Amino acid sequence: MLTAGKLSDWRQTLSIYWQPGVRNMLFLGFSAGLPLLLVFGTLSFWLREAGIARSTIGFLSWVALAYAFKWVWAPLVDRMQLPWLTRRLGRRRGWMIFAQGLVILGLCGLALSDPLQGVYTFALLALLVAFASATQDIAIDAYRIESAEVKLQGYMAANYMIGYRLAMIVSGGGALGIAGWIAPEASGYQLHAWTVAYLCMALLMFIGVITVLLIAEPDVQPDRDTLAQEAKAEKLIEQQQWMPGRLRQFAEWMFDAVVSPFVDFIRRYQWQAVLILALIATYRISDVVLGVISSVFYVDLGFSKGEVALVVNVFGIAMTLIGAVVGGMLVARYKVMPILLLGGVLAAATNLLFAWMASVGHNVVFLTLVISADNLSAGLATAAFVAYLSSLTNVSYSATQYALFSSVMLLLPKFIGGFSGLMVDNIGYTSFFMITASMGIPVIVLILLAMRYLPAVGVKPSESTA
Repeated sequence: MLTAGKLSDWRQTLSIYWQPGVRNMLFLGFSAGLPLLLVFGTLSFWLREAGIARSTIGFLSWVALAYAFKWVWAPLVDRMQLPWLTRRLGRRRGWMIFAQGLVILGLCGLALSDPLQGVYTFALLALLVAFASATQDIAIDAYRIESAEVKLQGYMAANYMIGYRLAMIVSGGGALGIAGWIAPEASGYQLHAWTVAYLCMALLMFIGVITVLLIAEPDVQPDRDTLAQEAKAEKLIEQQQWMPGRLRQFAEWMFDAVVSPFVDFIRRYQWQAVLILALIATYRISDVVLGVISSVFYVDLGFSKGEVALVVNVFGIAMTLIGAVVGGMLVARYKVMPILLLGGVLAAATNLLFAWMASVGHNVVFLTLVISADNLSAGLATAAFVAYLSSLTNVSYSATQYALFSSVMLLLPKFIGGFSGLMVDNIGYTSFFMITASMGIPVIVLILLAMRYLPAVGVKPSESTA
């Protein structure tokens, strides 16, 4: 288990980012972040350039709902052993390798497919990548939570974000740059350009594979209260003699793996769990709903692949990295909730800049300013939010509970985002971006309520009221 040490000196604070356990999150974050844009923004750009309708692109973004439903199979990642892999690599590392292999397979399938020849097959391959990527996220998030104490989670989250965003530079700007280099704008849509780009992305997934082979499996033991609760349930199930033996064993496994994580969360937070879930479900809504249509927005304003790659996917993500580092340091010094509030305010406010840009039109300087403000605030907010979610988990159920939280975070925004193409077609970009900004108002209210009624991060409810 890593120790936080003193955080008074800023140089010592920055040095924590390079501790071995914290440093590993750079590479795992890269592996987690690489597939996202390849089934989201970059894929939307590819589809739009191929002439696919905006409404179809919006609906295809629903493949990313796999990230919102990963809590469904997270109990398997928490408890189920994979043949050979778990024995050789351990519970967390085995699942990471398995998921990474599926991502590579799906990306190769996309690279060798043509959306104009079969959009349904294309969507299924994108869904495979999203499903495998979400599974990888479950395992990595559990590894992160189990590898460091609460005081270090802000740093772990920041490093994870840095790796994640660097991967987004590669899968966004890098993929667009490769496609643009092979088939310049004047040549029109060329399938082979995207084939090469996506094969290169599949190759880069081996960074994550190598990292998993080099890191150590975390050594975490369940707490006594958790074991006691499970033992009571198992004893009760064993008393049901009318059930066949194998059925009783399956019922015990289901309770421990599936039911217990949710019961534990409700038991610890009681009525406050409703407020926590409401905050989680809405915190990223402004950014995510806007993000579904942002790549299409850039195309419709006349920005080239090179301009989007440089400004949005390179410079913009660099600003996110700065925001993540600053966010991690601010969380360590000023606690999570004030930084969470600051991030919520900034996320809503920066969406208004996109509404302004819709009236300005094609202007690279203005795009740079908008992306700078938006991504800087997003990095800060996400670092605080990941640290907050990590603090809510019980290490006995880290994969399942964190998957639940991160799934709830994406479910509503991704669902609403699927209608973004239809909304823009009917009300235009300016009104759409103003609506996404207004979605941040309830978030701010929920954060204020959480600051008032919820216990301090990292403290159990019973301890905070003692």
